[in-house]
Parts: sequence; C-alpha cells; structure tokens
Amino acid sequence: MKRFFALFLTAALCAAAAAAAPDAASAKPAPHKMAHVPPATPAAVTEHTIELGGQVIHYTARAGTITLRNQADQPTARIFYVAYTEDGSDLTRRPVTFLYNGGPGSSTMWLHMGAFGPVHVVTGDGTITGPPPYRIVTNPNSLLNKTDLVFIDMPDTGFGRIVGAGKPKDFFGVDQDARAFAQFVQRYITQFDRWNSPKFIFGESYGTTRSAALAAVLQQDGIALNGVVLQSSILNFNLDWNQNFGYKAATIGGGDWGFVLYLPTEAATAWYHHKVTYRGSLQSFLQTVQHFAMGEYLGALAKGDSLSGPEYNNVVRKLHEYTGLSEQYIRDSHLRIQYGRFEKALLRNQGKIVGRLDSRFETYTLDPESASAQWDPTDSAIDAAYTTAVNQYIRQTLKYNPPISYRSSAYAIIHKNGGWDWKHDGQTTTNVAVDLAETMVINPHLQVFSANGYYDFATPYLATVYTLSHLNLPPALQKHITYGFYKSGHMIYLNPASLVRYRSDLDRWYDRVLSGR
Repeated sequence: MKRFFALFLTAALCAAAAAAAPDAASAKPAPHKMAHVPPATPAAVTEHTIELGGQVIHYTARAGTITLRNQADQPTARIFYVAYTEDGSDLTRRPVTFLYNGGPGSSTMWLHMGAFGPVHVVTGDGTITGPPPYRIVTNPNSLLNKTDLVFIDMPDTGFGRIVGAGKPKDFFGVDQDARAFAQFVQRYITQFDRWNSPKFIFGESYGTTRSAALAAVLQQDGIALNGVVLQSSILNFNLDWNQNFGYKAATIGGGDWGFVLYLPTEAATAWYHHKVTYRGSLQSFLQTVQHFAMGEYLGALAKGDSLSGPEYNNVVRKLHEYTGLSEQYIRDSHLRIQYGRFEKALLRNQGKIVGRLDSRFETYTLDPESASAQWDPTDSAIDAAYTTAVNQYIRQTLKYNPPISYRSSAYAIIHKNGGWDWKHDGQTTTNVAVDLAETMVINPHLQVFSANGYYDFATPYLATVYTLSHLNLPPALQKHITYGFYKSGHMIYLNPASLVRYRSDLDRWYDRVLSGR
C-alpha cells in the first residue's frame, strides 16, 4: 500500500411515481454492448536457478495474465501476475503462496521487487536511493526454498487492464476486490493443477484487509487455506479512521483511540532520531510507552475536559519524555498528537519531515511552518528505483514485454471513477477482523503470521496487536496467531537486517504450519 484513500462512492435512490405504460413494461432491455477486448499478450515462460541456504533450486518463471469473467461468461478484467514454481516438485506437498500489495490501488511491484521474490532492487536503508542505474540482484532472502510464489497485481495495475464487460465499479471496493482475487485464485489453481497444494495468502497494508475478506470468500467457495501472512495490517478501520481526516476530526467528539495506538510509533520514531533522552534498547523503551499509552494516557484522554490540573501536567511531562516534543506543543495540542503533525513537528527545527510509511526516512520541506507533511519521504526515497526495476526485470529478464505501460498504481483511475467503495457487507467503516475471526473458527487449522514495523505510521503496530487480540477467539485458536516485530517501517524489507530476520521467522513459521504443529 502506498496511500490510504478516503474516497467514498455515493448512490442516488430513485422511486417511480407512476406505473409504466403497457408497451414499455413489456419491452425487453437493450442488450449490453461489451467493449472490444484486445488480444492478450502471450505468457512468457523462462527457466532459472537460485541458491538459497546451500540448496540449488531450479524454477520456472511465468509472467502473464488470467482473465476474469462475469456470470454471463464475458471477460471483465485481465489480471497480471508473475509466478515462480519449483521444477519437478510434488504439487500435493509443495505450497503455493499468493502475494499482493495494497493501497487500495497499488500494484505488487513492492513485495515482488523488494521482499521475497528471486531478485530484488537495492535501495537505501533509511536514506534516499538516488537516480539510476539501480542494482537488481539475486535475493538471498527469497522464500522459494519454502513455497512457490505468485505475485498478483490488482485489477487495472501492472500489465493488467479492465476489459470487455468490466467496469471500474466491479473492482474498486472492499467486497468487489475480494471477489476478484478469489476468482483469480480459483482460475490459477485450476489452470496449473494446484487445487490440492497447501495454500497461503500474503498481503501487505491494504493487502491485509483484502486477505481477511479473501480468506472468508475462499472458505465459502470450498478453498481452505493453510496460512495467512499479514504484513503491516489494517483490519478494523474504526480504530483510527478519524486520524486520517485532519486534527479537528480526530480530536473533537471523543475519537481518542488513534492517539493511544499511534503513541508507541511516535515514541519509536523519536528514539530513532535521538530526540528522547532514553538510550536503552528500543524494545524496553516501547514496553514502558505501551504501558503508559494503554493505562494512564488512555484514562486521561477518557476524562476529556474534566481532567484535573495535576493529572494533565503529569501526562504532558511523560508525552514530552516519550515523543521529544516540547511541553508547550503538547499543551497546545490538548495532549493529542496527530501522527501527520508529528511527522512535521519532530524535526521542524532542522527544516525536515519524517516518513509516514517508514519514519526512519527524512527529507527537507519547503514549508517548515505547515501543520503536516506535503509528501512522504519514503515514497520519494524509493519510487523511482522500484518502478525502474520492475520494468527492467519483467521486460528484459522475464521476456514479457507488452506494448502497454506497467501501471504502478490505479490511484488516479480510482479517483476518477468515484473513489474506493469502503462498504463491507453493507457496513461502513470497514472492519474485516470479523471475517478473519470467523474463518479461523470455521477452519481451526488456519495459522496467521502478523509482521509489524516499529516505524510505521500507515498501520501502527499497536493497533494491529489490539485488533488481533480482540477477535473473541477461544484460547486454543488465539495461539494460532504468531507475531514478528522489526526495526523497520511499513515496508519491512527496506531495512536489510529486518528482512533477514523476517525471512528467518517465516522459514520457521512455514515449517511449523506445514508440519501441522
């Protein structure tokens, strides 16, 4: 995910005031005229080898599209994917993992070219990468020694396009998106004989929202999953929804949960940039901050305007100690530091802002006195490298070179077509934690791995822990959730040391899931 959209589709309700004339009532509706469907670029299939942990793996890369169809069997979209499959493996024992990014609106070039594919692009660790040429190298942290990998670009991104009878409204929404991915998975496992393979889904950011909804849809369709990897999760948007609509929306009327759940991420960021006096381990520091956030701080915010002077002063002092912001700034903010303002306030005296996706990144700002950041330093640090790498690698190495552009995102298209439909099961705001909980109960063997970066303002780690610990699961099933925490941001793989740890954690997790323990 590169950005969250606060875009809603609106609907107009109409009522007929008079009965239709007899001839009009008997008239048949005009047949739907399907748009011309251009011929698909044939899939490109290439052979490769990679050495991982002393093991040489021979694998096939397939880059191509799978066509989705409506109930009338008309084509609606071509979904672009790249699949890496080990040669000669027993398909009933070899797992297959479907991976995707979020947005909603992002392609999957980030996970594909940064995390666990057979190659990755080298970028700066918390620093600006700079202009080309970029290094695209073999990835020693690929998961190909554990599982086949299928990287999926969401509809209208990558080299995929909405075609034929398809319309943007068919895909640009929580439920529509989940149904599209479910159809892709079913068509893929049918075409490549993977119905009886162990199956995993792996989403990042809004991709975790998709995963919770998708797991439920697949379960309803008779496709049981072995495991779900949630990287940088957002499942219950109610927890911090107001934070994304500005300071007043977040502070007036009692929308305090966001401030509580973002505080440890603000503290971790201040610790990283040496703006707090505590210089012990990050984990020890955050344990103290989390205890304060979920106890004294939550209680103080709950009292609202009735908070006493001594209590108020004590909270101000501790917020200053944990965030590095001045006591006066904290007082002026009524104890509530919106994360967007924090990104700008922390390094304001240096004329810099810190990143939303990864607060280790920083850039100069042209407007030091503005309330919040105008762009994300993380985006500006890596966008060009990933866009270049995915085009170079797919077109040249994988030999898939269609005469259309690779769309890194569909953000502009979504916005042009009325925004993302956030309704889920008819409800707004989106909460797919229910879907995950129900799927884990229906399929009590399902295992979940939750990966979280300490420096992530897009999906703060404490909000994820809070959500996953409130699924109302029996204790035996709550144990099926495994956590990983890393000294990185939203895109954990941007920190090489964290990527090594992450991959090692997933190695053990895959082994445990597949052994049935």
